[in-house]
Amino acid sequence: MAILKLEEVVKQYNKHLAVDKVSFQVPEGSIFGLLGPNGAGKTSIIRIITTIIRADTGKVFFNGELLNNNHPSKIGYMPEERGLYKKMKVGDHLIYLARLKGLNKSDAKESIEHWMEKFEIMDWWSKKVNELSKGMQQKIQFISTVIHKPPLLILDEPFSGLDPINTNLIKSEIENLRESGTSIIFSTHRMEQVEEICEHIVLIDKGQNVLEGKVKDIKNTYKKNLFKIGVDGELPANLESQLPVVQKESNAIIVKLKESEDSNALLNTFLKLPLKITSFNEILPSLNEIFIQQVES
Repeated sequence: MAILKLEEVVKQYNKHLAVDKVSFQVPEGSIFGLLGPNGAGKTSIIRIITTIIRADTGKVFFNGELLNNNHPSKIGYMPEERGLYKKMKVGDHLIYLARLKGLNKSDAKESIEHWMEKFEIMDWWSKKVNELSKGMQQKIQFISTVIHKPPLLILDEPFSGLDPINTNLIKSEIENLRESGTSIIFSTHRMEQVEEICEHIVLIDKGQNVLEGKVKDIKNTYKKNLFKIGVDGELPANLESQLPVVQKESNAIIVKLKESEDSNALLNTFLKLPLKITSFNEILPSLNEIFIQQVES
């Protein structure tokens, strides 16, 4: 089941068509990558989902219902441009934001304390936001996004400003939220992060769908039948005459097969050589390679 579904959504600003008949759906309980270069239309799509702006035409469904003014309370949105009040104390600020999202003061304080204890930052409660580093503010922004336990989260560049340790901490909490049933839209320019945590993606370019599906299926679709075989021993001098060699390394070789050729036959060929096979792997394209290929084509 999809928690969010867009059908032929269009948004135009004066003469600029920012979103051009975009359709995709976010599976419930998944981490979904919303990708695209700068100016692709991602921000407009997020603003439509959160009802900050309205689509000119098309439909958006949230949990099977047409998107309406009641749904934003069920969405947690962490924008790329952070919006904390610099002079407020952290604890007061989080209570204020939680109350805006419908929590009473007691429940808000309990939820905030839970998250601050989890992040080991209870001593920040009485500090002003502007006394915190950018990374620390990022963690406060994350807490404010998830505090009301929304079924859908939209995280735009959530790891910006975080060191590797805190990046891993937030990644872990994102995965915990997914395991608990939360659906997450993850928007970033970092393709390696998408490969690491996303199950499904949609790629938007110039306001249009370019690519959509499961990450593993997309990578298999764009694979080039390249195989890397690690070896222990000297490669035969005439190997290129026996196999379609693309590249030779000191302890490995890369071979490109035709569509009709069998990787098992390739492995059997190597097993007959006076070499020790240390590894045999198909080389799949990275999402970054696919992203560049699709955007520049």
